[in-house]
Amino acid sequence: MAETRRDSLISAAAELLDRGGPVAVTLRGVGRAAGVSHNAPYKHFADKDDLLAAVAARELRRQSSLRAPSADDAPPTPQTLMVDYVRWARRYPERFKLTFGRWTRDNPELGEAAAGARAVLIEAIARAQTVGDLPAGDPERVAVLVLALAHGAADLALASHRSDSAMSRRDPESLVADLFRHLKPRVGAIRWARPSVG
Repeated sequence: MAETRRDSLISAAAELLDRGGPVAVTLRGVGRAAGVSHNAPYKHFADKDDLLAAVAARELRRQSSLRAPSADDAPPTPQTLMVDYVRWARRYPERFKLTFGRWTRDNPELGEAAAGARAVLIEAIARAQTVGDLPAGDPERVAVLVLALAHGAADLALASHRSDSAMSRRDPESLVADLFRHLKPRVGAIRWARPSVG
């Protein structure tokens, strides 16, 4: 499928983001990088925040589409999803920081893409629980746990918070593997439950 003008502007913005972070992305600069007039981006995006939200939404949709199995493939496992996630974060640190950074206003496109990515992970968690690869319980809570570990491991790696401790020598992919090894249910394992309130 041919790339649309809007798509080419998002691609140009992502490349500028990779090279210099959000400060390097301006609508005029994106127009120049995409080889269009400096006014062209304004026909597709209300402002810079709208453009950056479109970049983040595309990153989430791409991750979700890479995770979707074809007719002949087995569905992705939660561990595969999280390893892919940390590899993406390390390859595209500025996209990672943008996508999972603080957004000061709602953006419907970004919200929809985030919901889709979350649904893919929750479905994978539920499948793993069904076959006994993860503890039973609320798949959304388990998804939050595994995503928090993957996100934190990637974030620590990107921030170069390292020392001589054994933990700091582990790469994010190894930490993800460790988490899933520890989560593997054993005979008599406890069931995950939502904590009581009050």
